[in-house]
Amino acid sequence: MQTYILLTKLSPELLQQMKKREQIGREWLDKVKEKCPDVKFKEHYALLGDYDFMDIYEAEGDESAAKVSMISQQHGALHATSMAAIPYKRFLELAEEI
Repeated sequence: MQTYILLTKLSPELLQQMKKREQIGREWLDKVKEKCPDVKFKEHYALLGDYDFMDIYEAEGDESAAKVSMISQQHGALHATSMAAIPYKRFLELAEEI
């Protein structure tokens, strides 16, 4: 399983519905579980800055990660970016190989 980071920026319309945030988030997660059964979420953070949320998750590959981003946009994200993440120890091993 590959580790991914999802950075999400909510649309202004969705930001107006903060009291419904838990319900909207639950609906998003249910859709991800339905459409991407291989995805396993590890951590979820609210952020202060350019993005509103960060999720760390595992998926079998880039196609599942792309679906997670697309589902996020379908559920009101203005921007949703999934990036592959490599554990730091493995990164150091890769550096030694070059």
